Amino acid sequence: MGKAAIYRAVVRAQVRSQTQYRMSFAIDLLGSSLTTALDIATVFVLFSVTGGLGGFGGTEVLLIAALSAAAFALGDLAVGNADRLREYVRSGLFDSLLLRPLSALGQLLAVNFAPRRIGRAVQGIALYVVALAVADIDWDIARVVLAVLAPVAGAVFFGSLFVAGGTVAFWWVESGEVSNAFTYGGRDFTSYPVTMYGDWFRDLFALALGFGFVAYLPALALLGRSDPLGVPDWLRWCSPLTALIAAGIAALFWRTGVRHYRSTGS
Repeated sequence: MGKAAIYRAVVRAQVRSQTQYRMSFAIDLLGSSLTTALDIATVFVLFSVTGGLGGFGGTEVLLIAALSAAAFALGDLAVGNADRLREYVRSGLFDSLLLRPLSALGQLLAVNFAPRRIGRAVQGIALYVVALAVADIDWDIARVVLAVLAPVAGAVFFGSLFVAGGTVAFWWVESGEVSNAFTYGGRDFTSYPVTMYGDWFRDLFALALGFGFVAYLPALALLGRSDPLGVPDWLRWCSPLTALIAAGIAALFWRTGVRHYRSTGS
C-alpha cells in the first residue's frame, strides 16, 4: 500500500505539472481525442466505397473498430509511455530507476504518465458503448461479461506489446520504429475484420500473434456469428486468456532485459 501511494503521488505530480498551462493541455487533449475519431472515420470511408468490409455490415464493422479503439486507447493510457525506455537507456537515466526500492517499470510509467491520452480513452469507450447499443446483440450473462472484459483484455494485450517493444531497447536502442510497427500497426490491423486480409498475413497476425483476439473474435462472440474462415467457436471467447499469456510473456521479456542491462557509464 505504501508503494502504491508513492506511484499515485508521482502520477498526481505529473498531472499537475502538465495541466499548469491549460490552453496547451486542452489542445493536446483535443488532438488526442481527434485521433480516435479519425481512425473510425477512415474505416467508414472504406465502408462507404465498398458497401461492406470482409462480409460484415455497418454496425458490425463499427463494433470491431470501436472495440479496437477502446482497447488501444486504454493500453496506451496505462503503459504507452514504455517506449520512452530507449531514452532512459541511451542517457543512463535508467540507472536512477534501479537505485530506488520500487519497480523500475512502475517508475518509468508513473514518471512519464501523459494525461492528454485520457481524452482518447474516454472517446474510445464512448464509441464502444454506442457500438454495443446499435449492434444486433442477443444479450445474455456470458455476453455481458465479455462486453466488459473484452476492452480490458485488449488493453492488456496492447500494453504487453508496448512493454515488450520498449524492452527491445536494452539490446537495440534505436528500436522505436520496429515496436511501433506492432503497436500502432496492430491497432490499424485490429480495426478491420480479418477476412479482409490475405491468407498468410491473416494467419500470422490474427492467430499466431494474437491480434485477432483483440476485437474481431470477441465481436463475433457478441454478435453470435461464427467465423467465416472456420476458426472454432470456442476461440471467440478466449481474449482474456490471450491477454494473460501476452502479459506473462512481456513480463518475462522485461525481466530478461533488465538483467541484460549494462549502465552507459556516463
